[in-house]
Amino acid sequence: MRSIWKGALTFGLVNVPVKVYSATEDHDVSLHQVHAADGGRIRYQRICEIDGEVVPYSDIDKAYDDGERTVVLTSDDFAALPSERSREIEVVEFVPTEQIDLLTLDKAYYLEPDSKSPKAYVLLRQTLEQTDRTAIVRFALRQKTRLAALRVRGDVLVLQTLLWADEVREASFPVLDEPVKISSKELELSASLVDSFSSDFDPSEFTDEYQKELRTLIDAKLEKGDAFDTAETFGEKADAEGGEVIDLMAALRASVEKSRAARTGKDVGEKTKADADGKSAPATKEPSKKAPAKKAPAKKAPAKKKAS
Repeated sequence: MRSIWKGALTFGLVNVPVKVYSATEDHDVSLHQVHAADGGRIRYQRICEIDGEVVPYSDIDKAYDDGERTVVLTSDDFAALPSERSREIEVVEFVPTEQIDLLTLDKAYYLEPDSKSPKAYVLLRQTLEQTDRTAIVRFALRQKTRLAALRVRGDVLVLQTLLWADEVREASFPVLDEPVKISSKELELSASLVDSFSSDFDPSEFTDEYQKELRTLIDAKLEKGDAFDTAETFGEKADAEGGEVIDLMAALRASVEKSRAARTGKDVGEKTKADADGKSAPATKEPSKKAPAKKAPAKKAPAKKKAS
């Protein structure tokens, strides 16, 4: 990874030099636009509307127009802003972790200690872990003041930018203001359905199905060209399910039964596989449960009369 920013994390008089790295990356298939008629590549050019010439990116500045006047802002103007000149990530407060609204979380960055001794870095990390607090920090990056949450992930400090309060829309849906009656049976069935889907979250178990199918589509068209057949590649299109639920109780019951059946089938499949591998031996223990079969030999009366 290559660092995108260098600065210092400060809280009080403590100064922690750090390097900032982007914590995420995009793996989407890269596509570009073409002319449908002949496949020609569509490209965008920056053309000046006054002289009609194509303008190099290095010759482009930004401007603000209030409707009557226009002011041009150069890169030097932006660099002169005090916030842009600052290389500090300032801790403004430490808050309980549960107070961070997940809706406000945005871009994530890793922080690496940028000094010979990582002691101050480790001290801050352990303090956050021990107090179960998240640091709210403020800094400037790429011509924008950022508010961010500083938290711990494993052994690394993670900086996750936050949306400003006025960037989060208020949810106002009049239909939710109407009273709704939920019966205890509906709540019970719903809880049962939740329980049937309960598991521990493992992100590695999930994949981007759309990107996977897109790659399959591209490979098929590269191989077969115009002879490509959608049904042959992806199978016949299944009828769409869903729609408005008419009977909520019936839908809940059906969902619970379907989930249980799927889980039971999975358990049976795993048990069968284990039996085939010789990892379990329920079959050898089964005869021991049949008491009449073992007691039958004890009823041999003729043997007792002969002995007398």
